[in-house]
Amino acid sequence: MATQADITAMRRAIVLAARGLGSTSPNPVVGCVVLDASGHQVGEGWHQRAGGPHAEIHALREAGVLARGGTAYVTLEPCNHTGRTGPCAEALLEAGISRVFYAVGDPNPQATGGADTLRAAGAEVFGGLLADEAEAGNIAWLTSVRLGRPHVTWKYAATLDGRIAAADGTSRWITSAESRADVHRLRAEADAVVVGSGTARTDDPHLAVRDIEEAVQPLRVVVDTEATAVKPGARILDDAAPTLIAVAEDAETPLTDVVRLPRADRGLSVPALLDALHERGVRSVLLEGGPTLAGAFVAAGAVDKVVGYLAPVLLGAGPNALADAGITTIADALRLHVTETVRIGPDLRITATPVTNKER
Repeated sequence: MATQADITAMRRAIVLAARGLGSTSPNPVVGCVVLDASGHQVGEGWHQRAGGPHAEIHALREAGVLARGGTAYVTLEPCNHTGRTGPCAEALLEAGISRVFYAVGDPNPQATGGADTLRAAGAEVFGGLLADEAEAGNIAWLTSVRLGRPHVTWKYAATLDGRIAAADGTSRWITSAESRADVHRLRAEADAVVVGSGTARTDDPHLAVRDIEEAVQPLRVVVDTEATAVKPGARILDDAAPTLIAVAEDAETPLTDVVRLPRADRGLSVPALLDALHERGVRSVLLEGGPTLAGAFVAAGAVDKVVGYLAPVLLGAGPNALADAGITTIADALRLHVTETVRIGPDLRITATPVTNKER
């Protein structure tokens, strides 16, 4: 039975894990806290970058000899394999850890089994502590392992009546400077930022992260089916961040950093695009495209989270945030579960996730 001290330590590990968002891909974000035999915290750490030491190693190094006879709290089951780093289950045993709490079991068949290794060596092991909180923080990596595609967050900014631009096409700026700064945080936590040809043609976006120290720049992706929206000299082609242009298999383009994908009813195949990004190590996508691209992703069942920035503004006309998503009747509506509402300057940020069949 977990005590309040166990819960406090695991919650700290979850906070630590979040520090790795945007810098660990294609690895998970993981946090670890170590208490000594008397229950005092003596070490903590998080997975900081792919190929670098795992969270357990950072925490054990800080704890040193005080880890012997102590307890480790890890947000993901300690790994049991040797990759670019050694197995963390063995590291915990070598440090003399006697008890291990982990939040989420490792679904990766190549790395799972750490809990069994620890138990076989005589350590007490408890799984599932604050599992829901830890899973929410690591949902991008978990989605990629379970579904074989990146986790997709659709972000949009709109007026209170759902318009993303006025009737004459003007759209800068609907939301506040505070909301726009918050979007850069979302970009910094994502592996890729995706827009469509309409956004590329209208806004000539840059899509790089600004004003966030030590941010790892995401891959900038434009879905340009006909290869007509991104021209040489476009801002997205500068060297501030890597860029990939997705075009149809039969499209002609002078650009070299392109991926050719099969066509679909709504431009390019969304599953093929996500497969191509997954193969490049992308585990989380921030979809910033306009209503047409958003509709294609919703129709493909490829939106895992929605983040909407709503400004206290009314327009009454102009394009909606979401275009045709293949939904023709209210019974087929994509129902959402609101997980958070936050004031960002004068705006309201709403975060929601699709309601699963199990929840209905």
